[in-house]
Amino acid sequence: MTGKVLTVLGTSSSVGKSLLVAGLCHLFARRGVKVVPFKAQNMSNNAAVCPDGSEIGRAQYTQALASGLEPHVDMNPVLIKPEADSRSQVVVMGRPWQTLEAREYYPKKDFLWKEVTAALDRLREGYELVIIEGAGSAAELNLREGDIVNMAIARYAEAPVLLAGDIDRGGIFAQLIGTVWLLEPDERDLIKGLIVNKFRGDISLFADGVRILEEKSETPVLGVVPYLYDLYIPEEDAVALEDPLARPVPTTGALEIVVIHLPRIANFDDFDPIVTEPGVHVRYVDNPEQVGNPAAIIIPGTKGTVNDLAWLRSVGLDKAIQWHAQNGGAVVGICGGYQMLGGVVHDPQHVESKLVSAPGLGLLPIETVFVGDKATHQANAQVRNGPGWFANLEGQMVSGYEIHMGRTDSLSSWLVISERGGQSVGVPDGAASEDGKVWGCYVHGLFANQNLRRSWLESLGWKGGELGEGSNPFAASLTRLADTLESTLDLDLLEKIIWEN
Repeated sequence: MTGKVLTVLGTSSSVGKSLLVAGLCHLFARRGVKVVPFKAQNMSNNAAVCPDGSEIGRAQYTQALASGLEPHVDMNPVLIKPEADSRSQVVVMGRPWQTLEAREYYPKKDFLWKEVTAALDRLREGYELVIIEGAGSAAELNLREGDIVNMAIARYAEAPVLLAGDIDRGGIFAQLIGTVWLLEPDERDLIKGLIVNKFRGDISLFADGVRILEEKSETPVLGVVPYLYDLYIPEEDAVALEDPLARPVPTTGALEIVVIHLPRIANFDDFDPIVTEPGVHVRYVDNPEQVGNPAAIIIPGTKGTVNDLAWLRSVGLDKAIQWHAQNGGAVVGICGGYQMLGGVVHDPQHVESKLVSAPGLGLLPIETVFVGDKATHQANAQVRNGPGWFANLEGQMVSGYEIHMGRTDSLSSWLVISERGGQSVGVPDGAASEDGKVWGCYVHGLFANQNLRRSWLESLGWKGGELGEGSNPFAASLTRLADTLESTLDLDLLEKIIWEN
């Protein structure tokens, strides 16, 4: 069997490609189609770990779940994780390959292209439909020669293309028509439908807009998709945090949690389960004036612990965090944020920075040393001997995943990792202050464990524990997304585009 392929490209970054692919995967999966997502190359520090320990982009992991599948590295063979403005760690087939400056990356195209096309070929052999997600703009003219993720992969698969634009940011005609006009004739021939995404208001008022788009581009508009609020589906990357409409509006009297928006923030979807709880408001801040007086401050994961520590100090957030902790406030660090809470971070091999060592925030009795090998595991762990609110969870199991290159010595572990990738282990993790108010660990995804999440929130004074029991915001969001696409896209035309190609 050689599966059909549908490609979803965009006029720019953040037009909603990842959500559209997730929604289409879910739509076709519930129609009984054996569908699988694919993105040749993803640039994001929001990553996830597959059952075999391989690392892929969070968006493709989410799209796999939307398809009813176990995530696999073939769905995202190349993952670029930025460490600085022009330097990134390149993950190939789920494992760290090289750390490269931007100018060093493009000469590697031939090797990467073989990995990308081989992964796509394998997926086509096992599935009826592969839905490809592009990256950035389909018409980045200066990057065309090195392209392995947009029109190049669509041409390789001889796949029909849907081109999506974001009407919410304005300029939808220039976005869609301009992109079509900038493509080469053979590329233009692959564009089979346009999608106007993120429309606010009465869609019927855009009827003239649809007509103009179709006339000028000589391409049918497949549909106008409304802006969907409060979708609890992980974001592809941190660009979404810059949109003030991307996060729920706080309710009166809500418990406030502040997350530090680090320059190299990673895996901030860790905190999505907190956002779904009633009576809780999560804010992202990047300067001390924004901190206020929250119930807790969270320092998230980062792709550059030492550099982001330096940034904390440069803007004064280090003092704001320390003051909060010293005055009885709760402070949490996950992965890189956990490393920052300690006394010192050592990087003798210059794994992440040019410095040999840097002082931490001094809020936990830990020291971290960076090493060259990267730990990537799905993990199960048991809460043991934790102080304060942790006592309510004594002996309970939690699940999550690890993605880190540091090794941390702790004198106050509250977690024991008992299983990594299906193998039994006994690895102490985490540290906590004597009262349990300041704590951290390496395990991502902890807040997806309801008992731990709600016990912690209740220790902060949260009173909403009895609400929302048994709910699954992620599943409900996928259903709403797929329902919306089903009602707004011309599915008869879409079926012809896919199956008659």
